Amino acid sequence: MEEQIRYANENHSTCIREKNGVTYLTFPLLERAGLIHGFTTRLGGVSTGDCASMNLSFTRGDREEDVRENYKRIGQALGIDMSKAVLSHQVHKTEIFVAGKEDQGRGVDPSQERLFEIDGLMTKEEGIPLVTFFADCVPLLFYDPKKKVIASSHSGWRGTVEKIGAKTVKKMEQEFGCKPEDILAVIGPSICQDCYEVSEDVAKEFEKVFTREEYEEMILDKKNGKYQLDLWKANEYILLGSGIRKEHLAVTDLCTCCNPEFLFSHRASHGRRGNLSAILCLVKEG
Repeated sequence: MEEQIRYANENHSTCIREKNGVTYLTFPLLERAGLIHGFTTRLGGVSTGDCASMNLSFTRGDREEDVRENYKRIGQALGIDMSKAVLSHQVHKTEIFVAGKEDQGRGVDPSQERLFEIDGLMTKEEGIPLVTFFADCVPLLFYDPKKKVIASSHSGWRGTVEKIGAKTVKKMEQEFGCKPEDILAVIGPSICQDCYEVSEDVAKEFEKVFTREEYEEMILDKKNGKYQLDLWKANEYILLGSGIRKEHLAVTDLCTCCNPEFLFSHRASHGRRGNLSAILCLVKEG
């Protein structure tokens, strides 16, 4: 079937692709660099109920056979073997796991021990898809085209306060000799500021770790003990501060909560939902 492509938003940071009935998102910044990747939508799978239809998480009460069929379908759409995928196990912390050849299949293959308390994945191994999960929290995707290293991190408000994006860049430097100025980064679809109301205690956590100017750019005080938080802006400050070049950073304007029929949203569904997945995979060139 011929692939259908269109832009998902006005700033052209995100493309909608449909192939073999599976609808997923890609990011032109990473496409131009030749990276195989995709960010799933709700469309194109076989799951039912709250997880309908493209859910890739085994932890949302979905039928295992449906989840495995969804892995097969997204793998066919992307042209990669999802049986070798490594899955995160997110707990809103900042641990980042470096996957090697011996880790392929962890989280998908029942014979492999699953990862626990991992909010970021990284590898330079070819043919091992990295899979992280989202339903309002911010996907942070990284690719160093010089060192051929990929990484994906899950940044909710706690991960953002702890600056998991900067920690991911640092780990790419430490583990593989990457230079921040070479790294391409994407802040992916997630909840927008208009939809993300937080309490004063959360706002104060951000006030502690960002400058006054940065804080005022990402926090809107509603004067009633509630605040509107811009996780996109917060993560943009973090990644630029870690050495990512502005021209190497793509920032979404696609909100999960504003589009609950297209993307899973924890807030919009009151917790009754499946998970979106960011998938990155290095493949041999040529």
